[in-house]
Amino acid sequence: MWGSFPPRSLWFLGVVSLALLAGALGVGSPSVKVGAWCGLVYGLAFWLPLLPWIGVYVGPLPWVALSVVLSIYLVLFGVVATVTMRLPVAPLWFALSWVTVEWARSSFPFGGFPWGTAAFGQVNSPLISVAALGGVPTLSFAVALMGGALAGLVVLVITAVRSPRAQRPVAAIAGALALVLVAPICAAAMWPSVDAATDIGDRPGNSVTIAAIQGNVPRLGLDFNSQRRAVLDNHVRETLRLADEIRAGRQPRPDVVLWPENASDIDPLANSDASAEITAASRAVGAPILVGTLVENPDGRPTNTVLVWDGSNGPIGRYDKHIIQPFGEYLPWRSFFRKFSSYADQAGNFRPGSGSSVLQVPTAADTTVAIGVSTCWEVAFDRSARAAVRDGAQMIYVPTNNATFGRTEMTYQQLAMSQVRAVEHGRSVAVAATSGISAIVAPDGSLVSQTGFFEPGMLVERIPLHTTQTLATRVGAIPQVIAIIVTLIGFLVALALRIRFDRRLRDSPTTSENAAAQPTQSKETDGTAET
Repeated sequence: MWGSFPPRSLWFLGVVSLALLAGALGVGSPSVKVGAWCGLVYGLAFWLPLLPWIGVYVGPLPWVALSVVLSIYLVLFGVVATVTMRLPVAPLWFALSWVTVEWARSSFPFGGFPWGTAAFGQVNSPLISVAALGGVPTLSFAVALMGGALAGLVVLVITAVRSPRAQRPVAAIAGALALVLVAPICAAAMWPSVDAATDIGDRPGNSVTIAAIQGNVPRLGLDFNSQRRAVLDNHVRETLRLADEIRAGRQPRPDVVLWPENASDIDPLANSDASAEITAASRAVGAPILVGTLVENPDGRPTNTVLVWDGSNGPIGRYDKHIIQPFGEYLPWRSFFRKFSSYADQAGNFRPGSGSSVLQVPTAADTTVAIGVSTCWEVAFDRSARAAVRDGAQMIYVPTNNATFGRTEMTYQQLAMSQVRAVEHGRSVAVAATSGISAIVAPDGSLVSQTGFFEPGMLVERIPLHTTQTLATRVGAIPQVIAIIVTLIGFLVALALRIRFDRRLRDSPTTSENAAAQPTQSKETDGTAET
């Protein structure tokens, strides 16, 4: 499963991985205890290599501790899947159990941890179009169903080959093969609409030119913003360089400029120098700038904010990050966790925002574009991008800051989430990062352009705008809720059947007891004794 995630992106390993796990939980009717152990081993083998970036600057304890906690969810999955797979159509119950436990991990505790969802390992997969059908949970379901059905198909074929004289389970093999093909067929059916969303066309107002600015940071690590003015200056300087490129005719004038999260950790609403720099940059480039910044509020708690900054009118729009990151932007149970790490007190005391996730941005072409915002951590959560698109977002903007994680795989893993969101909602996605990797993502999930790591850069592209909603956007969490309810019902039914079966075994005499109760008889025939 780890191999399916970027930067390796060997998507088929996700299917193979779940096929192997389904085989371990389904072949030979293992006990619930064995299922739990299989889940734990699978979890540790996946999470430990996926998340080492967490401990880059804070040591291995948080990385290992989080990996162990997340593996407990796989223990839960092992238990639920082992029980429900005793029902008919075992691959279906395997996939339903997988989606249910992914939901639990993505929800509890502290708002959940959606990182590592199976769907996010499918960015290069032909199955990714399933995300437009029912969202990220449906794509995870498709991967798990294909893996579980593949395991069942292999077992049936091996059984038929080993016992050629036995009646071949033709119907069972055909059924397993049909389940294997469900996901590819659904993906093929969705691809025409996914491809169509990438067409810019000639209709006025259906496209916009954007510029994503990556200014870079003076240093890596947790103290990347210790030179806050240098970070702001870097983004101003790169924007002014874009203005020079426009005047020289080497770049088109953008309708809107996108800066990343933490581009100005100096609050421009309270600092006149920062305000003047941003205003000058907006005027030079001839377009409004979406500025990722920190705003100090009257209650003393800051917000992670995006300001719409117009060169003539100053700040004209604001979005405060809704889903803030535990152990980063705030620390739950602060007095408890500070006992385990000296870095605990470096966590912030941010407060979440509220209201719409969409910014109405007036462009240089005298039009208005509705830009949905999912700031960094938020893009991992299904509800963030969905709420923005339902509120009318014509594109999605992901301002992010990955400087605290160095040159690790974290950035690639997060970028994959933006690629899946693009397909899920049929929207172009612009990722603006302080230090990389910034990228423009087409509605089909492909990368139009991207920057490098820890270097200044700019991306200027014309992207399509959309107002129609995919089926995934319209149905929202309904498929996931149905999967959870069906899984719980199936688990209870399978448990009740198992309890009833065990009770019958206890209440009825065994074969050996019957045999022991019968007198031993023998007779001799031709000098031999038969008993």
